[in-house]
Amino acid sequence: MSDCCHNHLEQSPHGAIPSAEGSLYTCPMHPEILKEALGDCPKCGMDLEPLIPTDDDSESIALARRLWLSVVLGIPVVVLAMAPMLGMTLLEGPWTGWAECLLSIPVVFWCGASVWVKGFRSFTTRNLNMFSLITLGTGVAFLYSVTMLAFGRVIVPGAASGDYYFEAATVIMALVLMGQWLEAKGRAKAGTALRELLDLTPSTALLVGKSGEADRAVPVAELQPGDHLRVLPGGKIPADGVVLEGESSINESMLTGEPLPVEKSSGSTVSAGTMNALGSLVFSVTGTGAGTALSQIISLVAQAQRSQAPIQQLADRVASIFVPIVIGISIVTFVVWMIAGPEPRLFHALTAAMAVIMIACPCALGLATPMALIVGIGRAAGNGILVRSASALQNLASTNLLALDKTGTLTEGTPRVVSIRPLGDFTKQQLLALGAGAELGSEHPLARALLLHAREEGIQIPKASSFEAFPGGGISAVVDGVNLLIGTPRFLSERGVTTESLNSIHLPSGEGLVAMAVAGDPAGAFLFRDTIRPSAGKLIAELKSLGIRVAMLTGDRTSTANAVAGELGIDECHASLSPSGKADKFREWKAEGYRTAMAGDGINDAPALAVADTAIAMGAGSDVAKETAGIILLKPSLEGIVSSIQLSRAILKIIRENLFFAFAYNILGIPIAAGLLYPWTGLLLSPMIAAAAMSLSSVSVITNSLRLRRMRF
Repeated sequence: MSDCCHNHLEQSPHGAIPSAEGSLYTCPMHPEILKEALGDCPKCGMDLEPLIPTDDDSESIALARRLWLSVVLGIPVVVLAMAPMLGMTLLEGPWTGWAECLLSIPVVFWCGASVWVKGFRSFTTRNLNMFSLITLGTGVAFLYSVTMLAFGRVIVPGAASGDYYFEAATVIMALVLMGQWLEAKGRAKAGTALRELLDLTPSTALLVGKSGEADRAVPVAELQPGDHLRVLPGGKIPADGVVLEGESSINESMLTGEPLPVEKSSGSTVSAGTMNALGSLVFSVTGTGAGTALSQIISLVAQAQRSQAPIQQLADRVASIFVPIVIGISIVTFVVWMIAGPEPRLFHALTAAMAVIMIACPCALGLATPMALIVGIGRAAGNGILVRSASALQNLASTNLLALDKTGTLTEGTPRVVSIRPLGDFTKQQLLALGAGAELGSEHPLARALLLHAREEGIQIPKASSFEAFPGGGISAVVDGVNLLIGTPRFLSERGVTTESLNSIHLPSGEGLVAMAVAGDPAGAFLFRDTIRPSAGKLIAELKSLGIRVAMLTGDRTSTANAVAGELGIDECHASLSPSGKADKFREWKAEGYRTAMAGDGINDAPALAVADTAIAMGAGSDVAKETAGIILLKPSLEGIVSSIQLSRAILKIIRENLFFAFAYNILGIPIAAGLLYPWTGLLLSPMIAAAAMSLSSVSVITNSLRLRRMRF
């Protein structure tokens, strides 16, 4: 990577994450910032964090140490400063001030060293931020106190000998450290879902020995493409690869959402983090680390957590002009107090100016949106909802029209046998056994459905002695010495079978028929249908209860589409649509003023997914659909769509509440800090109390955001 990585790397919210992302660090408030080493954000000064969360808690540990030291040294400073107000004198004469000064120096300049670095950088780079206000306020408070301690009676005649703000500078720094520590802990909690995904991959792998050598365990981090690994029964797949030897079934539900184990044999692909069943496999590694499918999912979650929603961009714009305005108000406050304030004017002017800076610190404003998004997107990942874009979540919150694809979304996407219609003396079991035996060598989806149904019924499947496929028509086979033909009625008729009796079989809307002939005579038919997902009916009802208009878009024929729509209670159905036709429907709806969302899984859904305001893809769908979508459902259940909508609305509500907390403190606090109430009430806000109010607003935002972890969706 070039040296520009040490400065700014512009990163599109939808762009690919660098392959070496494990060694890259970003700002939680400015995701476009990428660096190859730990440090501070050049824009806001916040500590950079890894693109992918790790178990390294060194940041919060270091902050905790500095925080506790600031508390231990800060308490005596506060006690010494407050004692005279309580009628107590702990030290005589100027020794009180010097004791406060000595105790506050380690807190202000060692515990708060990182704060000073960030503050000075903000001024040199002209990226004014919350650390600009903190360092300016703390520096003024400390320098004023030292000056008053040494030359107070000379510079400010009439000022009391105890007019110091060492306790304010000390408490301000302690509160800032507490806020940073809480932020670090909050981000660590929000990254729990990603770390749980990381834990799905085993830490070691069994490397196959060469030339008769025994297999040996090696760390997964040392694996290279081309290595041969052995996976024992019940073990987890350590990397992506291609099976070389053995047969087994793999539980891939964590990646695809498919609950049934997938059969694997030579030539099959396997993915890191999936679970092996009873067989033993040897496979060649094709992808490790960031190149695995699991790592790509983790990358997408982390990328979405850093992406900015439109409402966050508004908060950032406000924050960028807020700091200069506050500094301007502080200067005006100082000047007004110097001109019209009571004696000692310098004392009152500095007090009011510092209080304005302290209470206006925009920590809470900067955290309002990122904290809610980080917690919410992490919560979504734990529920099998992969959010690729924060803007997709915000758009989904205002969606009032949702269109769903039929095949693979509302339905399972794979045909199943729904009925067997025997003719003559044949029974259903006989037809199923003969048909499954004939289809044993076929790769056609209907053949697989027939075999699956036979296994579910416990049928003993005979083997065919011969097999021939006729593309677009059917198959011929010999099973138990009997000649069979299986295919369309036209296929059977073309081969001399009288098919009039097949016309008596009623074919319900939405079902397909495959006929079978035995020894040249019609024996019956199998009826197939793409079955509706069990959660589809509940989904439609819940969507309507949320006030969302529901429509179905499909390329299937009208009769099949209407049958599914009628069964699910969908009033609006558009069938026989081309991919461009689906996209055109969304353009029409958007022109009518609807906020649209599309849920689909196929390549033919990609154009519509791209046009919709929010795109939702099924996890088992095509790569094109998933690349186009902003939200991906990893589980086959459609309940994730409703959960995504509820989550998006909850996140937007939390963000609005956070912004209220941030602005409410500033709007109410700045005028009081500036001394607006002083002419009538004599009330002046201490810089220490202003700093406490500032930190309280940040704590309120963090606590409010973490509520998303406990909400039910």
